[in-house]
Amino acid sequence: MDLGMIGQAAALGLAAAGSALGTGAAAQGAAGAWKKALMNGKVASMMLVAFVGFPLSQTIYGFLLMQNLAGRSGASDMKIFGMGLLGGFAIGMSAWMQGKAAAGACDAQSETGKGTANYILALGIVESVAILVLVFLMIS
Repeated sequence: MDLGMIGQAAALGLAAAGSALGTGAAAQGAAGAWKKALMNGKVASMMLVAFVGFPLSQTIYGFLLMQNLAGRSGASDMKIFGMGLLGGFAIGMSAWMQGKAAAGACDAQSETGKGTANYILALGIVESVAILVLVFLMIS
């Protein structure tokens, strides 16, 4: 059993799983917001699609971490396993929570039609967790 390869796969797999959970949560929020808007005779804002897509970037971060771990010659398999497992988990959790925040942003945007920049900033702050994990693991 090659623990290093499992760690590499975990980096991508766990990050992608978080993206799936996050986009799923955000899509539920968007669908509910669209339904509410249409029932009230309002236009269903397509801006909500952008909120749904926010958690997808963490899959890219998981891929970058996987590639970085694959290129580490001389590192122990246990170290690569740990970095991939814990890094992928943290990146995935960032994606999931970003999706939950995006669901709230969908609701707020559809209710008010205002505050888009504020919602994007909040989602960016959640994403910064994934970016920091990626950067810190890549330079360690």
